[in-house]
Amino acid sequence: MKFSETDLDVLAKTVYGEARGELLRFGLAPLIGIANVILNRKKKNFAKTIAEVCLAPHQFSCWNPGDPNLEKIRNVNRECFVFKTCLEASRHVLDERWPDLTDGCDHYHERTVKPYWAACREPKRILGSHHFYELRRIK
Repeated sequence: MKFSETDLDVLAKTVYGEARGELLRFGLAPLIGIANVILNRKKKNFAKTIAEVCLAPHQFSCWNPGDPNLEKIRNVNRECFVFKTCLEASRHVLDERWPDLTDGCDHYHERTVKPYWAACREPKRILGSHHFYELRRIK
């Protein structure tokens, strides 16, 4: 698949905003998992581009108005080790050089959050402190 620099930038910022604290605690897997979910949503036609998947209203909390992470991703320090790692992980996932650690998942939540859509469902994968689910299959 072909992706724009905007797609890569927005994906990396989303991974950073959603899971930057995971890297030092759990390694790359949670970051890759977040990027996998976004790519899976693109493949499942949630939106036309990766950037549109990430920026869809109320889909990734780091982009929500008033979320404390929004200011962090808008003013990200591109020389920061963690952001550089999010960028590289995003690039490898988009290029499909790294496997889908979520096995097709298109939703996730952090373990301390209990979204309505996860009620009565078991996660398909757990990476770090994120629980991953597949709610929609490719048609």
